[in-house]
Amino acid sequence: MRELFIYYRVRMDSIDIARDVTHAFQARLRVRHPQLRARLLQRADGHGGMPTWMEHYAIDPDATAAGIDAALEAEIAAEAAELMPCIDGERHTEAFTACAS
Repeated sequence: MRELFIYYRVRMDSIDIARDVTHAFQARLRVRHPQLRARLLQRADGHGGMPTWMEHYAIDPDATAAGIDAALEAEIAAEAAELMPCIDGERHTEAFTACAS
């Protein structure tokens, strides 16, 4: 199952706005895709003075074994466009799949 991890640094003067924006677009995504799991995480050590945040996206494994496909990944990126003024640099997207055990 393909999952997305998207990380970036948030400008100190935009933390509250960034949190509200991210929670709002993740809620919209979950309404359109009820099987979507979306989380917002923050690096615990506060590396570099600016907080590093990570969005995590996964699909309920009962819904599909494939996970996040290219279309949903593009939809997530489009929703996050309004976040760009709040961050320093780019959003970095990494895709991972579960290891066989």
